[in-house]
Amino acid sequence: MHLHIDSLRAKPPHMHISPEMYQDVARRHPDLASQLTVTFSWDSEDFATHMQTAEILFAQRFPRENLATVAPNLKWINAPSAGIEYLMPMDWLPADVILTNNSGTHAPKAAESVVMSILMLNARLPAIIANQRASRWEQIFSSTAAGKTVTILGLGNMGRASARALRSLGITVRGVRRTAAPDDDVDAIFATGDLHAALADADFLVIAAPLTAETRGLIGAAELDQLKPGAGVVNIGRGPIVDYDALSARLEDGRLSGAVLDVFAEEPLPSESPLWKVKNAILTPHISSDDSARYMPRALDIFFENLQRMIDGVPLRNVIDRKLGY
Repeated sequence: MHLHIDSLRAKPPHMHISPEMYQDVARRHPDLASQLTVTFSWDSEDFATHMQTAEILFAQRFPRENLATVAPNLKWINAPSAGIEYLMPMDWLPADVILTNNSGTHAPKAAESVVMSILMLNARLPAIIANQRASRWEQIFSSTAAGKTVTILGLGNMGRASARALRSLGITVRGVRRTAAPDDDVDAIFATGDLHAALADADFLVIAAPLTAETRGLIGAAELDQLKPGAGVVNIGRGPIVDYDALSARLEDGRLSGAVLDVFAEEPLPSESPLWKVKNAILTPHISSDDSARYMPRALDIFFENLQRMIDGVPLRNVIDRKLGY
């Protein structure tokens, strides 16, 4: 089978796949790797030439017009990202081509970032940092995180890994997803339609959901006001899920005590954005879930697992629902 791998120069180095990196991972899967002919390119250079014979495409952003004609043998596209909103709507995707993402790659680092963020917010570190910058001595005391309640919106791999890590600290975790099917990784499960009940009196809110038509703008003023006074918010999902104007107002007036925001509607966040100066907000530049050493090796391991599934004729992991967008 012909596998074509395309990397984007604009992405950080940990998201590049060189022939050397590929070979390092392929040595862990020698039988599968022996069945592949692999080509590499940058920024879709000579895309049409490679795709005339490629059966598998490993790429994030690529030309999509007339794909069925450009890539007549294509069976499977693997996107090396969890969110694939940039590929919506999927009217370009041929009916017989499977699209998967690399869900699972981010989970270990995302869980660490969420735990770090919750502990920072619980210790009132945003306010303490602000006091340091103002050369102001003000003792802000806090209790331990154990016994407090976190609501996690989105129970994909990142949300569930975060839930397990938080529960190990004695924190009660409520999970929110489209349906309220039982889930052993959380203490309580809520459907999206019961979001307000899931948020009621929670000490913290963690957003780990993908951006879809259903989640865009899901957390607004009414939802933030369900949280316990003085609660904290963490967003590692996507910026447009949260009304940042409503969040900023509640941080400024003290109804919420802090936020750690890793994702934004526009990235890079413009220097003139008022978010940079919002009271008690810590901003990070979309780095919470990317492991600089293991991101692509882990993504390739997931790819090889799926390749075995394809050969065995069993359903692949991480298949994207064309209508739901995840």
